[in-house]
Amino acid sequence: MSARSDGARCMVTDDQAWTAVLARDRAFDGQFVTGVLTTGIYCRPSCAARHPRRANVRFFASGRDAVAAGLRPCLRCRPDDLARDEAAILRVIDAIRTAGDALPLADLAKTTGYSPAHLQRLFVRHTGLSPAAYARALRAERMADSLSRAETVTEAIYDAGFSGPSRFYADADRLGMAPSAWVDGGRGVTIRWAVVPTSLGAMMVAATDKGVCRLSFAEDRAALAARFPHATLVEGGAPFADLLAQVIAAVEAPGTGEHIPIDVRGTAFQEAVWRALRTIPPGETRSYGDIAAQIGHPRAVRALGSANGANPVAVLIPCHRVIRSDGSAGGYAYGLDIKRALLARERR
Repeated sequence: MSARSDGARCMVTDDQAWTAVLARDRAFDGQFVTGVLTTGIYCRPSCAARHPRRANVRFFASGRDAVAAGLRPCLRCRPDDLARDEAAILRVIDAIRTAGDALPLADLAKTTGYSPAHLQRLFVRHTGLSPAAYARALRAERMADSLSRAETVTEAIYDAGFSGPSRFYADADRLGMAPSAWVDGGRGVTIRWAVVPTSLGAMMVAATDKGVCRLSFAEDRAALAARFPHATLVEGGAPFADLLAQVIAAVEAPGTGEHIPIDVRGTAFQEAVWRALRTIPPGETRSYGDIAAQIGHPRAVRALGSANGANPVAVLIPCHRVIRSDGSAGGYAYGLDIKRALLARERR
């Protein structure tokens, strides 16, 4: 199982695929299909039917490949529906991005051929957000970008795709600071920061007066200045020293950072993911599917991966404790060496 018939590469090995089938892991739905040679059907990895014998199974990168081999889709799990559903979701996302503002659910449903109620359920399962919430999150991203470039708030309102000031200010609390501060490149906001040596390499810590707003192993003052060119960036200082010491201790001694205050903002879905990550005890791990189920969106594994990668404060929000369902480390923004080191340290 090395490539799809359309030329796309398939990164799942047969051993990983079989592990996913035994676990009925929905995170692998869409990555491959399971062909059962004795029955002549192919299924999703999560199919609820009785497991076949391993000797009778062949894995295919797509349903098209399975059909070419003479198999037909399972009537129970309907594997081909997944491809149609994903295509529908992509059309809706494209429509929302093109419109730049909220579209009526009924209008979005017409682009898919599904009923509005079915589209709503489907969109939430795949992305973790309703179409309306996705549109709000997209506007929030555009808002932040527009405010950082615009000369006035009014200019930013319309540049970001809002129909007027009232709609804009309804979403403004997602920014974490006043809109005028974003227009001024963070003017009036004080961020204290430091780059300190740790056993994992150089670590940057930045904090507002509310808590840590950035913790990374690959950034420096330039990253903060690029985001908030007119913010007051203060290196170190007595008010910051105690917090910095707590953060260093949390990195070097797992389990000591649970009470460190953080100051982060994200979409409703991102914040739900980040809260769930903070419930994973040191020394333990969870799969992406586990976290998706925990927050009530078991089908939103891919969206969860994106939220995990958007984590602004490494270690304090322990995204490194999320691994693949087959037990492999998966990815990490700061490299797998750091992720493995953190996990090994926490297991001692």
